[in-house]
Amino acid sequence: MATHSSARPGASKRSGSQLSPEAIIEASLRVAARGGDDAFTVRRLGQELGCDPTAIYRHFRDKDELLLSVADRTLGEALDGVPHGLPWRDRLRTLAAESLRVGMKYPVVSSLMASRTTRRPNEFRIVELILGAVHEAGLSGPDAVVHYRMFGDSVLAYVGQHAALQMFAPTEREGDESAWSREYRLADRQRFPYIAGLVEELAAVTHEEIYAARIEALLDKIERRAAEARAVTDPAGAGAPSAETTAQQR
Repeated sequence: MATHSSARPGASKRSGSQLSPEAIIEASLRVAARGGDDAFTVRRLGQELGCDPTAIYRHFRDKDELLLSVADRTLGEALDGVPHGLPWRDRLRTLAAESLRVGMKYPVVSSLMASRTTRRPNEFRIVELILGAVHEAGLSGPDAVVHYRMFGDSVLAYVGQHAALQMFAPTEREGDESAWSREYRLADRQRFPYIAGLVEELAAVTHEEIYAARIEALLDKIERRAAEARAVTDPAGAGAPSAETTAQQR
């Protein structure tokens, strides 16, 4: 009697010794990019790799260690999209845009990692990039750390929230996204006058506009705090704009 394999077409059964952490991470990313929420189940990865699922545990202690390694790889992909030599505001804008792009490419990873830390090289590189940017803006010490966390955590939160939305069933997602043009239009005008007065705008605003406004607000906050810090150390030059702001105004 014929038997059927659940492995990918053309894949031969491999043992754990023939696998590598790199191959397992790549397989997880392929599954995640296809929108599957099973990118970190050993059964699904065994099918993707054409191996006994338990062989994965020869390279990763558990699914959480695999998730952190895969997430760190996505951080590296976002970093690859940030050119060297950009001014600090453009550097952070680009990092935010790339983080969202990669997050939507692998929504299951981003939705799981919104509150996590990978503790791995690419995360260190991102932290270094943001700290370097806020230092260039004019912040140091506790101010630099607070504003690094403000920016980094805000990006993670938005990307994770938006990624989680992509993981909903299509009917659930459509219901949430259409609420602004359906249920909100029916809100009682006497009880909710502000909603009624802005119902068209509420329906029209896009996720892209919201994200861009959030990022600009964060960058403005960093710049304002840097100006306040300069006012303390150099009252005579406190009102002078930063070199980057001057360049942008030209």
